[in-house]
Amino acid sequence: MSSGTTRKHTALPKAQILIEALPWLTRHHGKTVVIKFGGNAMVDEELKAAFAQDVVFLRHAGLRPVVVHGGGPQISRALDKHGIVSEFKAGLRVTTEAAMDVVRMVLAGQVQRELVGLLNQHGPFAVGLTGEDAQTITATKHTPEIDGEPVDIGRVGEITRIDTGAIEALLADGRIPVVSSIARSEDDGHVYNVNADTAAAALAAALGAETLMVLTDVEGLYEDWPHSDEVISRLTASELEKLLPELSSGMVPKMRGCLHAVRGGVTTARVIDGRVQHSILLEIFTDEGIGTMVVPDEQGDS
Repeated sequence: MSSGTTRKHTALPKAQILIEALPWLTRHHGKTVVIKFGGNAMVDEELKAAFAQDVVFLRHAGLRPVVVHGGGPQISRALDKHGIVSEFKAGLRVTTEAAMDVVRMVLAGQVQRELVGLLNQHGPFAVGLTGEDAQTITATKHTPEIDGEPVDIGRVGEITRIDTGAIEALLADGRIPVVSSIARSEDDGHVYNVNADTAAAALAAALGAETLMVLTDVEGLYEDWPHSDEVISRLTASELEKLLPELSSGMVPKMRGCLHAVRGGVTTARVIDGRVQHSILLEIFTDEGIGTMVVPDEQGDS
């Protein structure tokens, strides 16, 4: 077989893959997509590099990606180093004043910087900011209730307002905003730690994004966990709302975020497996898609 024939055989499947992406490229062109970066994809070097490639690919394919990140494992490590005990109540990190300084340092000074660096290996795209910058995210103190009693968990914020001005300006300039989930207070001058899933959902709704994608360490939302590992591939907002009380605590902010996003005008919200290399591209540009997709209720649905 001549090398020309061999080349044809290896080139054809590649061309077919590109062609399969065409309707999706057309559909998503010019659309904003908010991606919550977290879980294993944040710690594993190969997954981190693949994530950066995916996001830059989206940018070159004519989409407008916005990345939002937290940094649970990195924060816990840094608090350990500073001799501060990590404590969780109602599924949220108790954030004292001393802990907040560490949280801010880790998110804005370490996790965000690394992500900006990875993206910028491919060109001058990424610009890092926190919710404090240009009043992007404003919050008030969040006081959860445990057994009907309010509990003080320190500098944990509940988002009250989003100002998308700085992000819109960066997107218009062809940049990729990388946002750390820290907020400035509305009423007491403090800085607050905000759940990154919640921040990503609030930003997606405020930006009128086409898609919110939340990277997780599971394949998606399981139908009947732990009895089955069948993933629900698509469900409506109302169906999700009914399921919320049964979900594991780690999944609640993610799925609540998806619900908030689609109820706030985002076309689809997806929870995808960040442990799969290039899961973002598979989700956006192939017919199969992976993970769980939440869509708004159709007219006539409850």
